[in-house]
Amino acid sequence: MRYDPEQKERTHRQILVEAASALRTRGPERVGVAEVMNKLGLTHGGFYAHFASKDDLIAQAVTLMFDEAHARLVRMTEGRDPLHGIYAYMDWYLSAAHRDAPNGGCPVAAVSGDLARLPDAARERYTEGVERLAAGITKILKKIGRPKPAMLAFSLLSEMAGALSSARCVSDSPLSEEILRASRELIKSRWTLTST
Repeated sequence: MRYDPEQKERTHRQILVEAASALRTRGPERVGVAEVMNKLGLTHGGFYAHFASKDDLIAQAVTLMFDEAHARLVRMTEGRDPLHGIYAYMDWYLSAAHRDAPNGGCPVAAVSGDLARLPDAARERYTEGVERLAAGITKILKKIGRPKPAMLAFSLLSEMAGALSSARCVSDSPLSEEILRASRELIKSRWTLTST
């Protein structure tokens, strides 16, 4: 059976969404092509109409995750006062809702621990994605008037990802909540993000 180009594109995206979810929750070594295809009611053989290999699938899934992350940053900050926008983004990033949804959300927190096990193409896509996300944060920090906004953006993203990862790892729920709360407050106060 032949599919029209729009159907093929929708199917391609569905496969990527499923693979991205598996990559975030189980890591690259446990992303199985057959499992991803079966979850969507598709055949393993049909996979090769969309991707050259499992490595190609993982690389494209990494790009999709960062496309979604960048779109979320823009959605949460565009058209708002820059300070309120970056605070809204920080509050979402360091929230229980984000913590409790490891199959979605920021790929920096979700897959950075697996980076060494990602194929080369996926690591390149990861690098491009981090740079794009940091560039989006940099634009906001420039509007706020922060010195060295690019360096600050990478630091901010790293701190938030580390705090979120720590909150996800601890088994004590009150401690997890405290990590998120304290990180939100301390990051904001330490960087003295105030409008100029």
